Amino acid sequence: MQPAPPPDAPVPLPITGELDLHTFQPGDIGELVPAYLDACAARGLRTVRVIHGKGTGTLRTTVHALFGRSPRVASFRLGDEHTGGWGATLVTLAP
Repeated sequence: MQPAPPPDAPVPLPITGELDLHTFQPGDIGELVPAYLDACAARGLRTVRVIHGKGTGTLRTTVHALFGRSPRVASFRLGDEHTGGWGATLVTLAP
């Protein structure tokens, strides 16, 4: 039996093309989102759904600013009624 990892050990994130930000601290978003997009691109995923929630819109604004500065992002748009509405953003990664 393997020993349990320390409580502050990083938890591996599955790379599925969908990232739900509800479980992360706002201070982690600036590093997390670009790293996740890089990991998706490395796995050949061209479309990513980022769930930021509706709330006050602060997290959405932050995430959209990250997308706007990223050379990895070809385009992005809010979800529709089937993909999370304005609580999620669909990102198309650059080839």
